[in-house]
Order: sequence, then structure tokens, then C-alpha cells
Amino acid sequence: MGKRLELCLVGGTFDRFHVGHAHLLTNTLAATELAEVWITSDEMARKKSPQIESFETRREAVLSWADTHADGRIKTFELKDSFGPAPKRPDCDGIVCTPETLSNCNEINIRRLTNGLTPLEIIEVPHLLDDDGGVVSSTRIRAGCISREGKPWLLSSERTKNYVMSGELGDELKDPFGDLFTGPDDACEIAMSSAIESIAGGLLVAVGDITVLTLLDMEITPDIAFVDGYTKRKELTKKVDLQAFDAVIHCINPAGSLTASLIAAIDTALHSDGTVCVDVSGEEDLAPIIIHLLAPLGSNVLYGQPGEGVVVTQTDEIAKQRCRNIFSHFEVSE
Repeated sequence: MGKRLELCLVGGTFDRFHVGHAHLLTNTLAATELAEVWITSDEMARKKSPQIESFETRREAVLSWADTHADGRIKTFELKDSFGPAPKRPDCDGIVCTPETLSNCNEINIRRLTNGLTPLEIIEVPHLLDDDGGVVSSTRIRAGCISREGKPWLLSSERTKNYVMSGELGDELKDPFGDLFTGPDDACEIAMSSAIESIAGGLLVAVGDITVLTLLDMEITPDIAFVDGYTKRKELTKKVDLQAFDAVIHCINPAGSLTASLIAAIDTALHSDGTVCVDVSGEEDLAPIIIHLLAPLGSNVLYGQPGEGVVVTQTDEIAKQRCRNIFSHFEVSE
């Protein structure tokens, strides 16, 4: 690259500001004296995903990064269409893109020529890749695959191993993590009704036979269910009707374990189109740890809390980090 440009434009959604965004803006500042960051409006963002943060939240994240990295060389604006001001601005000389937006920048330069303006110098910044070789992106963060630091919540190499729980985790796993909805054991639908009313949207994942049976009795079929035929270590006389689901996946997971078989079943269920019941030979109690690590943001995991009611935990970045911390205490079994 030759002489530094005077003013570069860079556009994007900048949802859940992450290391890839920092990489993009760092490369922008290396190429230009000043940069204008055009952030997609809420109207544009909603067309992409309803889970995208508000414009103001995204803008504040960019400005927060700029405060410590840009030395006053970045200004932010709202982008309300695909091209923004670039086709008509005579005062800028560069535009920054990633590989998938290169064609958009080429179209901008065609429009500039039509408007009698000099084409912008295009600075293409390659994507950052995570430890599994995937692109670090907001889409993959929302899908639950990676953190904002670009780290997979569960590495490919970790999915093929079997794990056992260490003794130090016992107390931590006893306490409910999420919102507890109370109700008597002999009328589970009372707590379940309150739990369901609290859920605004997203995947409905039910863990435990009583939880699944209660939902089915209420004529609610969860998107994904996990059953093992037991409750409180006692075999159930009334079993979950597996035919209530579009598909059934069988896996093996002994008590106190997280097996490669269970991990594969969870991954398959999360990528299935219809409703799925995961029939576990062993115990499904610890499944929420892996479910949260692999599930998209906004998923809802329900499980029963004996003697108290039903717990609902939404999969968010906090839940993922907590489950990652718990998982780190599991030991690989021989």
C-alpha cells in the first residue's frame, strides 16, 4: 500500500462487537487518516435477524472501541440503504470491505463513475478465523458457535471425547441456574404454565421425562426433548411417547458423564428441521451444559427442579460462559 488515504468509508452491522470488527477497523485506520463507520439502521438490521442489537447499542460499542484505539480518527453514522453516501461523496478516497462485500464496493464505483466521480480505492480486509478455521462473524456468535473473542464454545476436537464430572462440581450443579417457577410435584402443569408464559420466542428445549411429559400433556411439543425413562433414579411407568416427535435420536450417556455420543446427538438435534426427541441410555441430567454451549442465542432450556418446580434458562453469552467454565472442570475419561 502506498500513500495513506485521507478519508475511508466502512459499513457494517457491527452486531455484538467482536475481535473481527476490531480487526476490520484496525486495518481501516492503517490505510487512512480518517474513517467514517456507517452502521446499519435498526430497520435494515431487523431484515437480517431479529436478534441483532439496537442501533444505539451497536454504535456505542464501536465508539467505545474507538475511544481507546482510534485517537479521534473515527466518526459513526447511520446507514439506511445498501450503498450509503459512497456513490455521491466527492470528499472520500477509499472504502473498506470484507470478501463478501467486495461486489458491493465494485457496484459503488460503477455508480461513482456514472456520477462523474473518481472511483474509490477499495481496501479488502480478510476475515479472522477461529481455532477451528471458521470465520469470526456476528452471525456465528448469534448461532451460538463462537464467543466475541472468536473462540468456539466447543472445539471440534472436544466433541469426540468422553468426559466425567469431577467431585468439586457437585454443589455448583445443585443450585438452579435460570428462572425458577414454583409449583407442586403432583400438579406440574402449574409451574410449567408460568414457565411457558415467560418465554418470548426461540427454541424450546425440554430436559427430563417429567418435563417432557408435562409439556406433551399440555399439548406442547418441544422442539427438542431429552429423556432417559427415569425420574429421581426410578424407572417411570408412564413413558414419553416417542412418536409425538418427528425424529428420535438414541445415544449413550452414563450418569455423571458427557459422552461423545450425547454431544453428537445434541448437535444433530439442534440442526434438525422438525421436532426431535433424544432418547438417552443412561442419564440426561448434565445435557444442558452441552446444549447451552452449542445452541443458538435465544434458545430456552427447561428442566425440572425436584420439589420446587421448573427452571427456564435462556441461552445467552452469560449462560454459555458459565457452562464453558463448568465443562472445563470435566475430565477426559479413558
